[in-house]
Amino acid sequence: MSNIKLKNVRLSFPFLFRKAVHKGKETKYESTFLLDKKEHADAIKAINAEIAAMLLEHKPNPKLTSDKICFKDGDDGREEYAGCMVFKASNNSRPMVINKDKSPITQDDNIIYSGCYVNCIVSLWYQNNDFGKRINGSLSAVQFAKDGEPFVDGGSKASVDDFDVIDDDNDSF
Repeated sequence: MSNIKLKNVRLSFPFLFRKAVHKGKETKYESTFLLDKKEHADAIKAINAEIAAMLLEHKPNPKLTSDKICFKDGDDGREEYAGCMVFKASNNSRPMVINKDKSPITQDDNIIYSGCYVNCIVSLWYQNNDFGKRINGSLSAVQFAKDGEPFVDGGSKASVDDFDVIDDDNDSF
């Protein structure tokens, strides 16, 4: 399980400061990273090669269906994922989250949001236990890189400019 550094990828469904909740149950820290198929062609090739090597290592049945692998074609999923490969990663431990200058980011800073661009460190690991066989992504760290168009249903970054000044003498709402 070697670290993979992904640069300038879009962030979707970030649960970096608190664990995600699925079906009423707290699960893990997790995020989805979007790799543009043209811009990130080398990284995509390297990830696919590592997945292929893992599958070969776990013979005699090296095939897994796409729903059992953390790296998928975005053209088969959500509209905003078109033209991208999608890497979903999680961890039981909270990942390191830092700003461009390497200073720590907290949830209250409101810097990280669904749609921004980040650098991240992830890795792949092969699961073979009572819960089945899969190739999972592990999430180690995220660094904010730049703002991007927020994904509407994934949460957006609010700004003071989103509000009007309220005049106390004006009671019309």
